[in-house]
Amino acid sequence: MPALGALVAEPLFLLTDTALVGHLGSAPLAGLGIASVILQTTVGLLVFLAYATTPTVARRLGAGDRPGAIRAGIDGLWLALALGAVVLVLGLLFADPLVRALADTGGADADPAATAAVVDAARTYLGISLAGIPAMLLVIAATGLLRGLQDTRTPLVVAVSGFAANAALNALLIYGLGFGIAGSAWGTVVAQWGMASVFVVIAVRAARETGTTLRPGIRGVARSAASGGWLLVRTASLRAAILATIAVGAGLGVTGLATLQIALTLFSTVAFVLDALAIAGQALVGHGLGADDVPRVRAVARRLVQWGAGSARSSASCSRPSRRCSGRSSRATRGSTACSPP
Repeated sequence: MPALGALVAEPLFLLTDTALVGHLGSAPLAGLGIASVILQTTVGLLVFLAYATTPTVARRLGAGDRPGAIRAGIDGLWLALALGAVVLVLGLLFADPLVRALADTGGADADPAATAAVVDAARTYLGISLAGIPAMLLVIAATGLLRGLQDTRTPLVVAVSGFAANAALNALLIYGLGFGIAGSAWGTVVAQWGMASVFVVIAVRAARETGTTLRPGIRGVARSAASGGWLLVRTASLRAAILATIAVGAGLGVTGLATLQIALTLFSTVAFVLDALAIAGQALVGHGLGADDVPRVRAVARRLVQWGAGSARSSASCSRPSRRCSGRSSRATRGSTACSPP
């Protein structure tokens, strides 16, 4: 459950932004949709910072090598910081062409003025949010370290606290101070750096307790990068499909793109909920393998398969009302109200 809560708390950043920015109008929400898919793709491609770190740390911990486990986590943090700096520079260079490429679809009903408003909103949100990318990557790497150490409660507490701070800051900056979509981006950046600071303090404290050096180990950093290769390929394939969806959705106009942003945000939140099983499995299986406890590893694997099958059935059942709703709304006339639950 703590792993589930921590995973859900992170996409709630975007869900909060979507809810608050949605009250500013269709153009800001559509701009948020374009900017957020670029940000999610960037962070998603580097999610191996957590998924590769967790089993490595867990296995060393299971083998009784706690200093080695902390060392692997510290290397992951240095890799996250280096990648964050690279992404920040590349983002500043290519943000504008990326936004225009997704927004400029040449749809039949495209309104130049509306498209310009969407591009401006997306450029504003993305330009500010890039400052939070290094922090978000540090959060991901530190979360992988703590999960490998069998500590899922600390990431949950930090994530929930960050979400609460993000919501409060966004409400203040968007409406209280009138910063609009820029306020939403700044609120998220501040919350992300706050979370990263807490995680870094925790990691430094753990390193000092075990006498582990805080200096980056070139071999360890390179090993962390190499171990995430297949995860990078997997994530790139998934994000390519979502980018294609956004590009097609942009051709439906401002309202269509804004609607797609809401749908994708909800979809991502549900996907992160199901991913909690993978996180728990990595930590438990890695620890069991390190301790050479094969029966425990097999028991965990069986339980994960059972929970996975149950989650799939539950997700399929919950999606049925959405399909009926979608069917009715597609037959409705333009401008009609949204359908209600059956």
